[in-house]
Amino acid sequence: MSRGLFITFEGSDGAGKSTQIQLAKEYLESIGIEPIMTREPGGTSISEKLRDILLDKENSEMSPIAEMMIYASARAQLVAEVIRPAIERGETVVCDRYIDSSIAYQGYGRGLGDIVEEVNRVAIDGVMPDITFFLDLDPAVGRSRIRSDEMDRLEQEKLDFHYRVYNGYKKVAEADPKRVAVIDASRTIEEISLEIRTILKEVCDRKGL
Repeated sequence: MSRGLFITFEGSDGAGKSTQIQLAKEYLESIGIEPIMTREPGGTSISEKLRDILLDKENSEMSPIAEMMIYASARAQLVAEVIRPAIERGETVVCDRYIDSSIAYQGYGRGLGDIVEEVNRVAIDGVMPDITFFLDLDPAVGRSRIRSDEMDRLEQEKLDFHYRVYNGYKKVAEADPKRVAVIDASRTIEEISLEIRTILKEVCDRKGL
């Protein structure tokens, strides 16, 4: 059995990932693919508990190193329990955030640098996405879409933090243009979805799906 398809979505907070992920799911289903949908941090019982710790606004004293390690731990569990088994069965997995989020948020946002990628290389155990959609939107615009009383611990960070994260994503995309598709997320939902569907069709065709 051939390896399945692994798709990830990335972007700054408020970039519209949830909407586009749902539309991508509907497109895949329309062409006969029933994707396994998951998210980071989370996706397993253990990882969801770690998610609660990471996003809890009361945990403002969390150190950048601790934050990085908890994200990596949640990711390692998700890979071992959900992602790797599914793609080894030849299934398609769609994940809301993955390793690029840690590189952007902890590597660039927190200023931890290359150690983030090194730690997460262990966590993902060689499992990288076939295609990553980076929804490219100015962080100020994205934050304006989120109500202040609904912001989690990371969303509450100052705008300069979110610009460092955004620049981190841009660096990741520049370094791996074959994997990372940069999608202009300032357009309409329909325009964004059409571009994503077009790319997904090309990827699925190459995989023979």
